[in-house]
Order: sequence, then structure tokens, then C-alpha cells
Amino acid sequence: MITANNYYNQINSIGANQLPPTLLKSHELVNKVTQEGASWETYNGNTAIKRMIDLYLTKLNEYVEQKKPKQKAVSPGNSETVKHEKKQHSAKPHKEPKVKAVKPKKIDTATQVEHIEDELKFIKRFILLNGKTKSAEQVLGFLNSLQKAIIEKRIRKSSPYADEIKIIQEKLVQTYNAMNTSIQIQLKPETMEKMIKLVKSEKVMPSVKFIKRYVSLQGKTGIKDKAKKLFDDMQKAVKQGHLTKSDKYADKVNVMYLSLHNLLFKPKQNDALAISKHELNGLLGILNGCGCHGLDGVENEQAPVVTKQNKIMNSVDFAKMQFDSIGFSGKWLDFIGDPAKGFTAMVFGKPKMGKSYVCIDFAGYLARNHGKVLYVAKEERLDATLQKKLNDTNVKHPNLFVSDFLPENLSEYNFVFIDSVNKMELLPNDLDALKTKNPGVSFIYVFQTTKEGNFRGSNHFQHDVDVVIEVPEKGKAVQNGRFNQGGEMQIFE
Repeated sequence: MITANNYYNQINSIGANQLPPTLLKSHELVNKVTQEGASWETYNGNTAIKRMIDLYLTKLNEYVEQKKPKQKAVSPGNSETVKHEKKQHSAKPHKEPKVKAVKPKKIDTATQVEHIEDELKFIKRFILLNGKTKSAEQVLGFLNSLQKAIIEKRIRKSSPYADEIKIIQEKLVQTYNAMNTSIQIQLKPETMEKMIKLVKSEKVMPSVKFIKRYVSLQGKTGIKDKAKKLFDDMQKAVKQGHLTKSDKYADKVNVMYLSLHNLLFKPKQNDALAISKHELNGLLGILNGCGCHGLDGVENEQAPVVTKQNKIMNSVDFAKMQFDSIGFSGKWLDFIGDPAKGFTAMVFGKPKMGKSYVCIDFAGYLARNHGKVLYVAKEERLDATLQKKLNDTNVKHPNLFVSDFLPENLSEYNFVFIDSVNKMELLPNDLDALKTKNPGVSFIYVFQTTKEGNFRGSNHFQHDVDVVIEVPEKGKAVQNGRFNQGGEMQIFE
């Protein structure tokens, strides 16, 4: 009998490459968990993994038993009888028809929704970590995504899943603090069971899934294969009873079905799927989370335009309003104050006075405490000088990235340093465009100076930022801004 104690001796005699695919996958799992037999510590210490491997060993023993040659009982000295029996059984024996056991259908208790809650998405992402080996950067990326969702109020304290989110947050922080380059993440079986139940409690409505696939084909050519697959899947969903007339968006699905039918079976000049703006606006309204509008489209053919609403407020009410700040602490709170998310700052000073040091030090603080930072070193580029400054200020961190160019997509960063604006030949309008394109991202601009010590460029730069930091003499920085008037700092202390 094959057990955990004799597994590798037995499997070597059988030959792992002879196993059927399902058993071979389980064998690979054993290799991964035990590091190919080097250590059974994870097997002995994790109930869920032990249960899985024990089940595999049971199946493996059954497989080996079935493969053993069956011996027929033969009476000694009765060779004629044996020959006669062989003759009789040379023809294929009559087999009784097998009666397949009908498995009871699983009752689906999941609530059908238009959109899965963000909390459930994070919970699902968390349970998928179980048993996986992840790098420090991957764990930190998950933690940052969760923190961002909390800061943006997509996850609130009043959420029904607040306890689970807190557990996830604490587990990620503990894991990150305890790990080196990588770690295998193991979750408690009871935690897994509870969270899996939550994830399975909701699922996206079939009609919404079809709408999403349909909209993704709009205006594209060469999509007939995808359109045919969608068309067939819609038919299948109706036949199997997954999509019925009682569905909230059944009328939309009917229109989509006819449109796909026309594309596939009626000859036309091109194979693009044409969706009118009226229809598209209605479908996008559903996908963007507003099922109450958009079912009937919009009244005109123009796409909706979002505009800022002008407001008049009573001063007493305005005074009571609370604005979210980033949460600065220590010397940076004393120096700058506590700015809001998406703030802008400019830094300028004569060469060799320390402006790059103060910026790199600031970037390190932000990376350690408040999110992902990109430092664009256009002026110094990625050379030994920048490396020395990073080492001197001891700011290396998985959240801090350096670059010698400004990427097109900045959405994954919370803070972006541009060193320098002059070297990149950016104008005030360019900086405005950067801010508009990347809402919520904070920008810190570094400027060259004239011989007189003034920053190089239009006064519009200074008027458009929240914080102005000047390095007027070697090792000293002074700050004036909206969050703290008149802060000072010794750069090299």
C-alpha cells in the first residue's frame, strides 16, 4: 500500500509518467508541497493540503490495484477443461448494460447581480493566494490595491464584508513584513471555507455577461468567429434555462441576438458589428452600474457629457465638511502639512544645494507610507549619481520606481516626480493635461533655476501648484503652500 512514508519509493517503481492526467497533476502537487520529497512539513502542518494528498493516495492505490493482472483459478491436472473453457470464452462475452448513476443537480443559491461588489472581488483574489508562492512585490501590489480601494471609499467601514477585509489586510501586512524575496501563502481551512462561501453567494447575471461581450465587439472587423461563439452561447443559455424571459434585460438580449443573426447570416459589405449610439448608450449604462437608466437608451444620439456642477453652499455647512487628507506624519507633516490626494508641488534651487536629495528623500517617505511612487530622472538619468543619492538617503523600496522617461500610462502610481520640467520642455498647459488625464495622482515638479536663483519658466507654474519648496542655500529647504505656511527643513540631517 502506498503511503506518505513510502511514496517516492513506490512512485519510482510505478513510473510517474505512466499515471493518467488527473493523478499526474496530483503527483506534481506532492512534488511542489514536499519539494520533491525533501520535506513533508507542509503536508503534516496544513489540514487542507493533507486532506487533498491523502485523497490522491487513496485514488493512486485504487489505480495500482486495478492495474494488477487478474489470475484465474485452475484445477491441477485438468488441462482439457482449461482448454475447453478458453475455447468457450474466445468470443466476446455478453456485457450487461451499465446503469449510470444520476447525480443530483446542485442547487444554485447564489444571488444574481449586475455587478460583483469590490469587497467580494478582493476576497476571491485573496483565497486564490492559498498554496501559491508569491514575491514580495506581488504581495505589496495586492496590499496597495486594497488600500487604494479603501481610500477611494469603494470599500467602507459599514460594508457587510468589513471583518473579512480587515483579516485580509492584516494577513497581507504580516506576510509582507515576514517575507524575504518570496513566500508560499497558507490560509487556515476555516478561513478558506468561510470566504469561499461568501464568494459563491453572488454571481453576475447571464444577460449582463452577454451584454459585456456584445459591447466589446462594437465597431471591430474580423470578429465573426467571436460573434458566432456569442450567438451560440446565447442560444445554449436559453435552452438550458439560464436565460429566461423574466430576466431584467431580456429585451436587450433579444435585440443583441437579432443583430448578431443579421451579421452572421445576412450578406453585407463588411463584417463589423454596428451598434447605434442610442443602443450603445443603453448597454453602457447597464455595464457602468446604473441599471435604472440606460435600458431605453438616451433621448438623443449624443453621448452623455459629464460636466462639473456649480455649487452655492451655506458657509456653516461648508465649514462642517470633511476633506480626506493623505495622512502625512513626522518631519513631512511639520514641513508641508497634510495635503489632499492629488496635490501638486514644485521644487527649485541652484545646482548642488540639495534639491534632488530633498526630492528623493520625500519620494522614499511616500513609498514607505502612502503608495506607489515613480521618480522620472530625466535630468540625471539612471546613472551612478542617482544611485548614490538613493543609497545616501536609504530610500530603496519595492514601492519606489525610477525611470529616465515619462511613461504614457501613469494610472498605477500614486505619486510622480518629474526631474526636471525644464529638461523635458514641459509647459503649464502640459502639466494641466497631465493632471486632467491622471485624476488622483500627486505630481511633484522639479525646476532648474536662473543665475539669480529664481525658477526657470513662467509664473503660471508657481500659481498652479499647491506647494512651493525652495532650496535657497546649501542643505536648507523652505516651504510655502496651502497646507502649512512657512515650513523649514534641514536637508542633510
